[in-house]
Amino acid sequence: MTSGAQSSGVQAVLEQPGGARPGAGRPRRRVAGVPYFLLLPGLLWLAVFFVVPMIFLLSQSLQTGSLETGYRLTFRFATYTDALSDFYRQFFRSFLYAFLATVLALLIGYPLAYAIALKSGRWKALLLVIVVAPFFTSFLLRTLAWQTILNSDGLVMKFFRGTHLIELTSALGWTNGSQLLSSPLAVVTGLTYNFLPFMILPLFASLDRLDPRLLEAAGDLYATPFTAFRRVTLPMSMPGVVAGTLLTFIPAAGDYINSRLLGNPNTAMIGQVIEGYFLRINDYPTAAALSFALMLTILVLVSVYIRKSGTEELV
Repeated sequence: MTSGAQSSGVQAVLEQPGGARPGAGRPRRRVAGVPYFLLLPGLLWLAVFFVVPMIFLLSQSLQTGSLETGYRLTFRFATYTDALSDFYRQFFRSFLYAFLATVLALLIGYPLAYAIALKSGRWKALLLVIVVAPFFTSFLLRTLAWQTILNSDGLVMKFFRGTHLIELTSALGWTNGSQLLSSPLAVVTGLTYNFLPFMILPLFASLDRLDPRLLEAAGDLYATPFTAFRRVTLPMSMPGVVAGTLLTFIPAAGDYINSRLLGNPNTAMIGQVIEGYFLRINDYPTAAALSFALMLTILVLVSVYIRKSGTEELV
């Protein structure tokens, strides 16, 4: 058979009536189990590094004993009630500080993310690098830097004294007398600063996807800039708001570095108590009970928040 005859045969096979190729329009066969196989690495990772440690932590919280005699699983649930009755103030203070830091981060981060996403033009990439630049150094060093910023001889303290804000904050109990350091204000400021990028980045991701034609359409319909923001921009950016508040609140609630370096014993958070019971007092059941109770409380709060916020698209 010549090459011309072969080409005509192939053409005849490929060209079916109506121009359809053989098998075209037939549903593709899906290989059963492929989605589960793709999930396997993630599930194994969660099992090894989350489920197993949680089971170990729960078991440890129900044990009794000491380092000298060893610990034994006795299912002592009273450890939870004892720990919570002793440290409920630190528990409440942790969530209060985390809430205040989240609100401050949202108030600071939303205008910044809005400006980067919609107004920065060719400077967008550079501004994003500046936002994440604090991550180039360690969390501990960033917090220690605030000891210098807030000390009695610093510019911030001079501003507070010059404007008599120190008297107002002291009367409200936010500062420690005439000092900014070792005060609730210093701890909340440190939390806000350290977790601010976690708020800005999800907000930027939501605002950057906003179609500017929607804002133009709102203007064409005689909406004022504030109305366009309230009816278009803010609802469209709610997934970023929800994701940013979660990414800020959750680590802030369990933080202990800021309260230790910028606060005093009266500003101790529950993370500081857990760290002390694990590393200094060596009371592992109490530390484990507090850790497990903190995780469950955050899990419940986050579930309620996501359900009330009414969004399933977090990023």
